[in-house]
Amino acid sequence: MLQRKVYDQLLEWKNKLKKMALLIKGARHVGKTFSIKHFAEEHYRHCVYINFEENPAYKTIFEDNFGIESLIKQITLRVPNAEMVAGETLIILDEIQNCTKAQTALEFITLDGRFDCIAAQSLPGIKNFQYPDEYTEQIDMYSLDFEEFLWAKGVTVQSILDIKEYFDKKEKVPNVMHDYMMDIFKEYIVVGGMPCVVQGFIDTNNFSSVLKLQKDIISDYASDIAKYAQGSEKVKARSCFDSIPKQLAKNYKKFQYSNVEKKGTVRKFAGSLKWLYEAGIINFSYNLRAPQLPLESNVMNDTFKVYMKDTGLLVALLEEGCRSDIIDGNLGIYKGAIYENIIADIFGKSGKKLYYFEHRGQIEIDFFIRQESSFAKRSYTAAIGVKSAENTKSKSMKNIINNYGVEHGIKLSSNNVNVSKKVDTYPLYMAMFL
Repeated sequence: MLQRKVYDQLLEWKNKLKKMALLIKGARHVGKTFSIKHFAEEHYRHCVYINFEENPAYKTIFEDNFGIESLIKQITLRVPNAEMVAGETLIILDEIQNCTKAQTALEFITLDGRFDCIAAQSLPGIKNFQYPDEYTEQIDMYSLDFEEFLWAKGVTVQSILDIKEYFDKKEKVPNVMHDYMMDIFKEYIVVGGMPCVVQGFIDTNNFSSVLKLQKDIISDYASDIAKYAQGSEKVKARSCFDSIPKQLAKNYKKFQYSNVEKKGTVRKFAGSLKWLYEAGIINFSYNLRAPQLPLESNVMNDTFKVYMKDTGLLVALLEEGCRSDIIDGNLGIYKGAIYENIIADIFGKSGKKLYYFEHRGQIEIDFFIRQESSFAKRSYTAAIGVKSAENTKSKSMKNIINNYGVEHGIKLSSNNVNVSKKVDTYPLYMAMFL
């Protein structure tokens, strides 16, 4: 069974003396239901599982919305073998976006306090329902991050700590260990982090079966767009989704609506992109007016890149042969796109917002992060360049440091650790430590 970090978050939530209802949001297939059910089996005597997509009739449980006593009666009447025991029962409301009144019911479940409640949402809520902060605690869940993938591959926590020590000390990783980590990192690019895909790969080491599982997930996403997107958004959201590989294959990776449809405009497609983002399928990286802190205040909201939140699914959208090219290190026109996407994926799963800087086609830096100086006890901006080849020379990096007040640069590539006064080079797999 795959080890997931969300389990520790669930345990922390359960151990709170006074807890709110918990909402777990994430794309389809990231493992929300499995993780919640597994947690329930280990920590509760009774579990009431209500899935509003598999059984729409469960919506009638919340139809009257008269309060907790009415809810208890309706659950015990309509859910087979439901046991509602104070302090011992967990209520799971799965695919809660399909039942507006169940979303409202989180308030009186929290206020009553007798039963713990976890809700899971896979897609944008009906009319983008806003869950009340005073009654719900929220967790964003993603497909497996690289560290979780390492665990699945049998890499121990201690081994990961050993690698981090090389990162912290800025020392080269032994060649055998470095090559081993790069091989696993390339596998992670191809496989991605969707739990069923990862488990299938661990069980079989078969990339063909991995691709079939990924295609099934992509097909489910397409079905969700057709089923849940509103009105004309169905076609537009699908067109935006299909355009992502083309968007990232360009040298200039700013999202361009004309690559979705000839003469496409922000007015026509912006809502569709937002739908895909809220469904947990894509992530945005915003261009900065200036590469300075605070980064968020320098964002240009109308200029952005779009990345897939799971790089394995991006690779599955590309033409046949890309998987073997990645493993062999021959990425062709997609080399920049794939490596940028995997770093965006890693940063996004660690909670970082994504920023880049492009100016007049003469300078482009892939990512920026805030770092803390251990000596001066202050924050500064670090520029991050992602390189697919071992030749990591970058005019843009030199330019950004010399002319824009950026103090430090980081290059991520297949190279081993190399430190200089202004720019440090780290292997791609060390992005998880930044």
